[in-house]
Amino acid sequence: MNITLRPQWDVGPPGGARVDTTALLALLAGVQETGSLAQAARGVGQSYRHAWGLVKGAEALFGAPLIDSGRGRGSTLTELAHKLIWADRRIAARLSPLLESLASELERDLDRSLTPQRSAVRIDASHGFAVARLLEQMHATQLPVELRYRNSLESVASLARGDCDLAGLHVPIGEFEAHALRRYLRWLRADTHCLVHVAVRTQGLFVARDNPKKVRGIADLTRADLRFVNRPEGSGTRVLTELLLEREHIPESAVLGFDDTELTHAAVAAYIASGMADVGIGVQTAAQRFGLHFIPLLRERYFFALRIAALEQPHVKAVLTMLGSPASRAAIASLAGYHAAETGRIQRLGEAFERLP
Repeated sequence: MNITLRPQWDVGPPGGARVDTTALLALLAGVQETGSLAQAARGVGQSYRHAWGLVKGAEALFGAPLIDSGRGRGSTLTELAHKLIWADRRIAARLSPLLESLASELERDLDRSLTPQRSAVRIDASHGFAVARLLEQMHATQLPVELRYRNSLESVASLARGDCDLAGLHVPIGEFEAHALRRYLRWLRADTHCLVHVAVRTQGLFVARDNPKKVRGIADLTRADLRFVNRPEGSGTRVLTELLLEREHIPESAVLGFDDTELTHAAVAAYIASGMADVGIGVQTAAQRFGLHFIPLLRERYFFALRIAALEQPHVKAVLTMLGSPASRAAIASLAGYHAAETGRIQRLGEAFERLP
């Protein structure tokens, strides 16, 4: 059983008429793409008359236009309309992890009632694009899964307690590898746990399209004209950010917005794309999806950690088989900045890392 939860919001004065933004935003997105209200209306299955009334009703509510139309030049969105679209994308980016985790819990509750004999694989992992693709594959192949979105440290701690079967974590390739790995080894043991490769991905700086402020690297984060948006404490990307600053001898207090955080890569990208900040750090896929300029910094390996003893458990084995399939590799490789040559490969800790701290 597959459950999908989506954020929905309306807007209006207290106690007054309200506008359901779902239909309005779909229409505005269509105008943005086609330059025509008539085409946008057809695209969302509305009559032109209904679409016109919806837009005019919203404009009356806001007291400002949403669409600028002129003879011979089509229809364009006003600044207010763009702000509404970006508000919706920020809401979706921020709430998606919570809604997807809740949907997974509800799915599992239903599955326990409908098929009580089936065991679900419990996955704790940060909200990311590769994990989302794998979840789609699991649903497509009807593999029961219980997913909870947590940062990397919380995930491996959960694995150590026996609260999950697979724990997502990411480790930078190169100079920061030993430092990152040391944090995870508080909970992972070479004689108890192993790793399955998910992907190699690229982390870098997000800035506005065409890089108008000419950001070149980490050293620019001290500039007074740049507002940074960070990830929460405990996330792998937050740790990476702190290591990058330390390497450049930049104190956290010198970065404007260092304490402003968003939960996911997508939420950071949406925050910057909406003009709320100028720069952040995350994976290339998020930058691409929100139309941002991307400045590569380094590559990292994303793994699932699991107990060696779990390798032969049927429900875990089924997921690992799916992970190593050509379909899963192709799905991950299609993501910008992701590489899937090693996807599905299982290694002991000592094999994955030549020198364990």
